[in-house]
Amino acid sequence: MTVSIEEIRKAERTLRGNIARTPLVHSRTLSEITGAELFLKLENLQYTASFKERGALVRLKSLTRAERARGVIAMSAGNHAQAVAYHASRMGISATIVMPHNTPFLKVANTRALGATVALQGDDLDEATRYAHEVAERDGLVFVHPFDDPHIIAGQGTVALELLRQQPDLEILVVPVGGGGLIAGCAIAAQAVNPDIEIIGVEAELYPSMRQALGGEPARSQGQTIADGIAVKEPGKLTRAVVAELVSEIVVVSEGAIERAVHLIAEIEKLVAEGAGATPLAAILEHRDRFAGRRAGLVISGGNIDSRLLASVLMRGLVRSGRLVRLRVEVSDQPGSLSRVTRMIGDLGGNIVEVDHERWYYDVPVRMTQLDMLIEARDSDNAQAIVEGLAAAGFPARLLSNTALGGG
Repeated sequence: MTVSIEEIRKAERTLRGNIARTPLVHSRTLSEITGAELFLKLENLQYTASFKERGALVRLKSLTRAERARGVIAMSAGNHAQAVAYHASRMGISATIVMPHNTPFLKVANTRALGATVALQGDDLDEATRYAHEVAERDGLVFVHPFDDPHIIAGQGTVALELLRQQPDLEILVVPVGGGGLIAGCAIAAQAVNPDIEIIGVEAELYPSMRQALGGEPARSQGQTIADGIAVKEPGKLTRAVVAELVSEIVVVSEGAIERAVHLIAEIEKLVAEGAGATPLAAILEHRDRFAGRRAGLVISGGNIDSRLLASVLMRGLVRSGRLVRLRVEVSDQPGSLSRVTRMIGDLGGNIVEVDHERWYYDVPVRMTQLDMLIEARDSDNAQAIVEGLAAAGFPARLLSNTALGGG
C-alpha cells in the first residue's frame, strides 16, 4: 500500500482552514425513489466546485522552495486544472494547465480566471498528458499528476474521513472512478475507520477503464460522455493496486442513468452536479437491487457542468417525464379553429410553449391546417388527458416527441 491512513490524516491537517468542510446531507426524497437510504457528500460546494482541491493543495504544499520557484504543469479535463490553478495562485506558484480541445468551455474559462496559463492540446486526456510531459521536461516544470500520486491520493482520502465522521454508520460508500485517485484515497481512509464498510466504484459505460484493467481486459474506452470528468482511458498504477485490494466492485452506468441523476439532483436537492459527480446516484438508480435497503454515502464529486449542457439535461428531463410534449393537431382552416384548440388545451391544464401553424405542406389537405405545439403539462397523465380531450372534441392529436407517453 503506497498511502497509509496516517498520511491521509496528515493531509487533513494540511488542508484545515484552506478548503471547505463540505456538508453531508440525507436525501429523504432520493431515498424514497431508490429504496436505499442515501447521504450525499457535497464536494460540488468546494470553492472550485470539486473534490480536486484536496489532492492538489496537498501536492503543492509538498513542493520544495526550489520546485515552487520553477512552477508547475498539469493536464486535466477541468476540475484538477481549476484546483491546481486556484491553489498555485494562492501560493504564488506559476501554473500551466494542458487541457484537451473538447474540454467544456466553462472549465477552460474558469481555469484561466483562476490565474493559470491554459494550453489546449490533443483530442483526449492521453494526448494532453503526452504534451504536458514534453513541456515539463523542456521548461523544467514540476508535473502535478491528477490521480497517480501519493500526495494526491492522500488528499482525496480526506473526503472519506470527513464523511464517516459526519455519518459513522454507513454500510456502503459509492465513489466515481476516473483515474482512481478519489476512490483509492477514500478506500484507504474508509477501511481504516470502518473495516466493515463496502466500497463501490462507478464508471461511465463508455470509459470502464478501471474495471477493464482489473479484469485484465484491453482498454476499449472511447466516445462522448456527459461524465467527462471521469473519461479516463488508462487508470493509474498506484490507484489500481489500491482499488484491487480494497474496493468490492466497480459498476458501470449508462449515459441515460447519468443524465437522469444530474436532473434529479438539480430538481430534488436544488444542487448542480456534473455528470461525473452524479454517477454514484446513477449507480443506485441503475443497480437498485444492489443497494436496496442499505445506508449509502454518495460522493457528489463536482458541479462544473456547462450551462448549456445542464439546460439540455433539465429540458430533456421534462420530456422524459411527460411534462413537456410535442403534439401535432389537425384542424379545419377556418376562422376561430386555432383559438378553440388553444382554449381547450388551457382548460385541460396545459401550457402552450410554442406553436407552429402550417398550411403549405403538400401532405396537409387544402381545407385543413396543421398545428405543431410544444406543451407543458403537469405530468404524463395530464399530457395524455390533453391528447384524448382534443381528439374527443374533433381535433385529432398525436405525439411527435419521444416521451413517457410514447413516440411519434
